[in-house]
Parts: sequence; C-alpha cells; structure tokens
Amino acid sequence: MGNAHFDDQYSHQKVEIPAPKPFLKTLKSCVKEALFPDDPFRKFKNQSLTKKLALGLQYFVPILDWAPRYTFQLFKADFIAGITIASLAVPQGISYAGLANLPPVIGLYSSFVPPMVYAMLGSSKHLAIGNVAVPSLLISAMLGRVVNPHDNPKLYLQLVFTATFFAGVFQASLGLLRLGFIVDFLSHATILGFMGGAATVVCLQQLKGILGLVHFTHETDIVSVMRSIFSQLHQWRWESGVLGCCFLFFLLLTRYFSKKKPAFFWISCMAPLTSVILGSVLVYFTHAEKNGVQVIGHLKKGINPPSYSELAFSSQYLTTAIKTGIVTGVIAMAEGIAVGRSFAIVENYHIDGNKEMIAFGMMNIAGSCTSCYLTTGPFSRTAVNFNAGCKTAVSNIVMATAVMITLLLLTPLFHYTPLVVLSSIIISAMLGIIDYNAAIHLWKVDKYDFLVCISSFIGVVFGSVEVGLIVAVAMSLLRILLFVARPKTFVLGKIPNSMTYRNTEQYSAASSVPGILIIHIDAPIYFANASYLRERISRWIDEEEEKQRTLSEIELQYVILDMSAVGNIDTSGISMLEEVKRNADRRCLKLLLANPGGEVMKKLDKSNFIDTIGKEWIYLTVGEAVNACNYILHTCKFQSKRIESSTIPDDNV
Repeated sequence: MGNAHFDDQYSHQKVEIPAPKPFLKTLKSCVKEALFPDDPFRKFKNQSLTKKLALGLQYFVPILDWAPRYTFQLFKADFIAGITIASLAVPQGISYAGLANLPPVIGLYSSFVPPMVYAMLGSSKHLAIGNVAVPSLLISAMLGRVVNPHDNPKLYLQLVFTATFFAGVFQASLGLLRLGFIVDFLSHATILGFMGGAATVVCLQQLKGILGLVHFTHETDIVSVMRSIFSQLHQWRWESGVLGCCFLFFLLLTRYFSKKKPAFFWISCMAPLTSVILGSVLVYFTHAEKNGVQVIGHLKKGINPPSYSELAFSSQYLTTAIKTGIVTGVIAMAEGIAVGRSFAIVENYHIDGNKEMIAFGMMNIAGSCTSCYLTTGPFSRTAVNFNAGCKTAVSNIVMATAVMITLLLLTPLFHYTPLVVLSSIIISAMLGIIDYNAAIHLWKVDKYDFLVCISSFIGVVFGSVEVGLIVAVAMSLLRILLFVARPKTFVLGKIPNSMTYRNTEQYSAASSVPGILIIHIDAPIYFANASYLRERISRWIDEEEEKQRTLSEIELQYVILDMSAVGNIDTSGISMLEEVKRNADRRCLKLLLANPGGEVMKKLDKSNFIDTIGKEWIYLTVGEAVNACNYILHTCKFQSKRIESSTIPDDNV
C-alpha cells in the first residue's frame, strides 16, 4: 500500500516542534493574553520611578492625561453640548426615577454626582452619563417583589441605594481584575431582544400614567399589565388620555423631523423639556390637577444629601439587593460600553473596556453614597451629546453643573408637571429602542441569532425581565456549547490548475483526489468534541468508500486530516486521534496530518503520538501531503505493473 521509506525519492519540509518553555513562563504568557490583551504596561518600560507614577495616575484617572491640553475652543463646543444634554437629562431623570418607583428628585440627583466622577475616570469623549429605563425597570421589578415602594418607601429607597452600591462594586471589580470579557457573553442578539422586550414592557406600564390610573400591577409581564388596565375601565380619565396622546404625538413628530433633517437634531433634543414646560403651564392655568391629571408635586430643593448611612447592609433583604445590583450592573455596563465603543469607532479613537468598568463602578459607588441610583451611558443622551458637537468628557461636567443649578433654584417650577407628560417622554424614548429593522437583519443573516433575539423578547414580555435575561443568556451559552461540541468538518477538493484545496460544498469546481480523502477540522479538539469528531471522521470515511465503490474509482487508501484550524488539543483529543489511527489501520488506510500548529505539535510529541503515526506522515501543507500520497500510489502502481508483466508467460520460448 505504500513505502514508508520513500524519503530518498520524495522529500518534504518537516513540521517542526516548538522549543519547550518553562511552565511558569507559559502560564505567565497565558495569563497576560487572557487579562492584558492590550498590554497596558508597555508604556512603563524603561521609565523612571517618577514617570511611572505619573503614567499610573494618568492610566487610572484619564482626565490628568488630556486636561493639560484642553483649550477654550474645546470648552465652547463642550459647553453647548453640555447645556443641550442637560435639557434632556432633567425630564428624563424625573421620568426614569418614576419608572423605578423612586422620588423624582432622585432622578435629578443621579445626573449630578455620577457624571462628575465619570468625567475624571472615563475614557470615552462622547458618553453622556445618566439613569436609563431598563435598569430602572429591573430595580422596580426585582426590589418591588420584596418591599412595596408605596407602603415602605424608606426601606425601598435604602435597598435601591444598596443595590446601586453593589452594582458599582461588581463593575469596578470586573475592571480591576481585567474580567471585561465576561460582558462579551451578552451577544448583540441577546441585548437586542432583551432591550426590545424591556422597552415594550416599559411602554405598556406607562399606560398607567396616560390613562390616569392610581392603582396598577407591580408585575411586568404583558398579561398582568393588560389585565390591570382593562379591569379598571371605569377609572380611566379621558382628560389625562387626551393630554398624553397630544404630547406623545408632539414628541414623535419632532423625532421624525429630526431624522429627516439631521441639521435640526436640537428640535428633538429640546422636545422633552418643551413638553415639561408646556404641560406645567397648561396644568397651572387650567387647574387640571383637580380634574384627574396627576402632577409631580413638591420637589425638595438643594443638592444631593449624603446617603452612605442609608446603605442597608444588615437588612434581611440584602441578598435581593446584591442580586439586583449584579443583574442591573451587568446590563448597565454592557449598554454603556457598547454605546461608548460605537461612537469611538465613528470618531476613530479607542476606549478601554476595563477602564470604563472601573469608571462605571466608581461613579455608582459614589452615587450610592450621595442619594443617586444606578447610572450608565444611555444611547439617546450620548447621541444628543455627539450631535451637539462635544469634544471631551467636560460636557458631562457642564451638564452636571446645569442640573446642580436646577436642584438649587428651579425645582419648585416642576410642581405642576403632569405625570402624563413624563409617561409620554418615556414611551417616546422607548419606541426608539425597539429596533425591528435589526431583528429583520438578524433573520436574513443568522436564523439562530434571530431565535435568540426573539426568545429574549418573548421571555421579557410574557414572563419577566429576569426570565427574558436568563433565556437569552442560556441560548447564547447553548450556541457556544454547540460550536465547541459540534465543530464543522468538511471534505477538501483540489481547485483546477492550482495547488489550492477548498471545501467541495462551497466550491463546485473543487474535485476530490482519487484514493485520497482530505478532511478539514475547523476547531480546537477538546474533551467536549473529541467523541463527535471520532464518529464524524469515521462517517466521512464510510461515505467516501461507498462513493468510490459506486463510481468504480481507485479505492480509498489515504486519509489526510487538515489541522490548520486546530489551535489546541487536549488529552481527550489525542486519544481521539489514536482511535482514528487504529480505525484507519483496521481498514488498511494510512492516516496523515497536515499543518498542525505549534501547541498541537508539542502535545503530540509529549504524548508520543508522533512516534505512533510516524514523522514522515506529518506534512506542512495539504498540497505536500497529497503529492506524497500520489507519488506512492503511482510508484506502487508502476511497480505492480512491472511485476505483472514479468510473470506473463512467453509463448515463443
């Protein structure tokens, strides 16, 4: 079937085994690649101690790096952007605080201290900090189950501050431990479906404000919400409904106009504050609060009071607060980093995910001690900041200053602000989050991603926010497991007039080589997929032998495993290769390996598999392996013909 000592006639480049490295050096390299892929220590090399300290401070406090280069021209742009996002932050802060069942002033507090902290520690130039709808809904849903915010508002508020504190600790810990890759397990499809479902639930819950209802369900699923709405038909207030629909139409109209005319983006930005002012004036002069239109009422003046003494570390509900903090912290962190990276790509600069986590964590820890609840970088506010022309994080400082002035001087003006206007603002913002075009795109590109997205959406809408999140993460992890446990394998064929070998299913011109089966393994070989790969390779061999018997071609004699995509292998994978080798020997087939990587070669060498298969059967490329097989096939065929001709009797003798 072949000559094992054909190297004298046919030589090939040997596949080298990398030089062994000390275990500690290998471990250090692996840890560095896992936790420090951006190599943050390179700038510290060959620097004096003073310079290293200065660089260290600049790394952890980025404002020290860019502040010395800050100019008045930059400040003018940041000032305009800061005032613009402040006009959005005030109504949104009040609205989202209500969504979390918190006093409206807490929403204003949350737009004062956290943006100041982020401006010093954050690495994004455009991220605008503030509270957001989905974490607000999560806080209300998770903490509202154990403490009623209306019956025991003080304890509820303490748990919110405690949850915010643990969210900050969790976020900062991930950043300090360089574990930002954990957030990557929340895929784009997962976040898309989760956010869409949460936005749908938020919109439905705002029907309470639109219809002027006083009592409403604390559940978040669509069935409970609709039951609560239609079971109170006699309590619907037409005055509130008309007012809410008018303001919602106004907000949607301004958004539509701003999308058609991007130069007038400021019209959509000013619409929420304009709605608040118009609604307050209308209620004040018509006394609509006496006719079923609910208003905010008294807002306490003054800046954030300290709340570190309100952190309920000894509460019986501490476990719930920790769980709420971790869940909301992950969602807020994922949204903030994704938004920051999106705008950084547009402006061609880089933001450090781990720095962002530290910044988010520190601003939420500081916020929990200064009467704030969870904040991050919402897309809507950041988009306004970007379109307004911000240049640095100073726009957050300007916004925080404007909110501080509002807290000190202007809070009495919000007394007559109708709750229905705040509901309209929330619905308008949430409708922009439901991205059905992105879902359609997922359907066209990847059906499984679409399934993950829809499952997450349905889980949130028909179950709860936690159920939707668990379903989405579970399906994403299932996909990872499927990729690992069921890797792709396919047969390679030769492209005509070349030495290139490609997938025969992808390239119709690629033809199989008679007598040779080339199998490409498209993943590392681990314990999770070793058994599957053994069975799949055996099936490929069976199919090839059956095909060649049907076509009366040269019988199969060689099996080449293309291992160019096998980045690593474990002991289970090596055992699998040994079984494949034994199976090939039983079938009178010769097994060859093509292009195994350095890590694979090291482990094959240490396990003595190279001696088992023979060094002469390991090749640098698929082309060399095929040439070697063809050489042996043709040599054997030629020799067999000579033997046959020499045994033919000569009639003339």
